[in-house]
Amino acid sequence: MTQAKQDTERRVLRGLDSDSASIRLQSALAVGTAPDPAVIGKLVSRCAIEPEFHVREMLTWALTRHPASTTVPLLVDEVRSERAQARSQALHTLSKIGDRQAWPVITAALLSDADDEVARSAWRAAVVLVPDGAEHELAVVLATQLGRGGRETQLSLSRALIALGEVMLPALGAATTNGDPRVRAHAVATERLWRDPDAGFGFAMEEAKRVVALGGTGQEGR
Repeated sequence: MTQAKQDTERRVLRGLDSDSASIRLQSALAVGTAPDPAVIGKLVSRCAIEPEFHVREMLTWALTRHPASTTVPLLVDEVRSERAQARSQALHTLSKIGDRQAWPVITAALLSDADDEVARSAWRAAVVLVPDGAEHELAVVLATQLGRGGRETQLSLSRALIALGEVMLPALGAATTNGDPRVRAHAVATERLWRDPDAGFGFAMEEAKRVVALGGTGQEGR
């Protein structure tokens, strides 16, 4: 390695630890613009603690600019971290890379992670990484999370299920008869969004709540 390259690498590494978000952003941009395998580990570890959303997005972009054969194993290790942000950001980055070799790390436990951000990232990653033929099994697991959390969490799950296509409809149909009205309403709303993507999630949820309050399942007439 030349002295100039060593100096550049040290400067980038210092920049990623800077107190200034703008400097951290510029450093991540620099690594993505001129990929350097020597700093991949630093990019991954920084994702786990970076407080600024736009910097985290740049870190993810920088990682996607490097070979998946190098980044994916490190990211898979991060998915097993005890730190929620490390798990969430690693999953987010894996979804952007799209390498299905990472699929085994997407477990049922991860898809039901107690942290909503981690779970949402896992859902998004799962629908990108799921192998052909495993979509139905994934839909069944995702359907166990219906009714969970607030609006953003529920919207994320609906989008993930819809992204799986028709294969998710049996799991969704079964959920419309669940004993929990929140689960039923979320299932009905998701089914309506599947059939009418322009309806809007808020409208679909309000309609679904009315259907459930009246004792329906949303499957009448289907």
